Amino acid sequence: MVSPYALTRPGGVQGQVIGLAHALRERGHEVTIVCPLDEDRPVPQGLGDHYPIGHPTGLRSNGSVAPVAFCPTASVRVERFARKGGFDVLHVHEPLAPMAAYGLVLTAPLPMVGTYHRAGVSRWVWILKPLAELVGRRMQVRVAVSEAARQTGLRSGGGEFEVLFNGVDMQRFESAEPVRDPAGRPTVLFLGRHEERKGLSVLLDAFAMLERPAVLWIAGGGSAGDVQRRRHPESDRVHWLGILSDDEVASRLAGADVLCAPSLYGESFGMVLLEGMAAGCAVVASDIEGYRMAAGGHASLVPPGDTRALSRALGVALADAVEGSGLSTAEARKAAVEHARAWSMDTLAERYLEIYERAIALSRAGKR
Repeated sequence: MVSPYALTRPGGVQGQVIGLAHALRERGHEVTIVCPLDEDRPVPQGLGDHYPIGHPTGLRSNGSVAPVAFCPTASVRVERFARKGGFDVLHVHEPLAPMAAYGLVLTAPLPMVGTYHRAGVSRWVWILKPLAELVGRRMQVRVAVSEAARQTGLRSGGGEFEVLFNGVDMQRFESAEPVRDPAGRPTVLFLGRHEERKGLSVLLDAFAMLERPAVLWIAGGGSAGDVQRRRHPESDRVHWLGILSDDEVASRLAGADVLCAPSLYGESFGMVLLEGMAAGCAVVASDIEGYRMAAGGHASLVPPGDTRALSRALGVALADAVEGSGLSTAEARKAAVEHARAWSMDTLAERYLEIYERAIALSRAGKR
């Protein structure tokens, strides 16, 4: 399983790679993860068997900074390791991202499955489009995590795609020990990188407009965090938590009343919404395509970037949390949990096992 992004840094694709590998191993399959790694950062818990292909470099992409191994030797290492490793299937996540999958342009050492995660085409994608197209042609099966990701894949290289989803680890959230506000006030949690497209500045301004007693927890890190922290410093109402471990994320979600995902654009799939539902949070999010699909009618959606609309939605959600109404009734929370369960990592692993078998059969038949 190939990840172009360093798994020593948090991110949505990274979480999917580790989670899917774990679910496959629990079913008795052997999985080796190939990825960039930072020497000065700890290997994430649960990574398991892995093979490093280089050190990551920050590449600006789609309003974010992607930690990729931006050197030709990374792609050579992937191709050689796959060819000599005795594997049955090569599963490449985000084939568009440089440079991990590009060594597969001239050779297809194994039956190949590609999963396309991104929504939106960055400038460098157009520059590397010929390589991305060639890699795509080497694959027996191409999967997109959402319709937005499929459209990006079509614009970037064409071909046929199956639309699946990203998986949520239900057990991690259902077994988490909740962390709550010591004063018993209702809490809003933000989870994500501190960058412009995640909408943290909109959330902070919207929360500042609320008059009711409440607490905002801000988890994550990033370049925009320092600016926002100067505008909205640590206080009795606003708490900056920094980068949390997976267990800490689960505990904060389990203890929060409202999860807020105010992203402005570029979200192909609303995994964070499903995680909030799995943990029992009411969810307030931006009304963008990736979030709308994941919400499934179990979240309050507002226009992206609309501070006043977000503030009103948060006010309603916090009042519901105190009164046990709206999205915070027992029935609504149960329905949201069951909605999240339909997108579980276990279900996703079973779907991918079917796809792997099909890729092997197509490879034997000489078809792509």
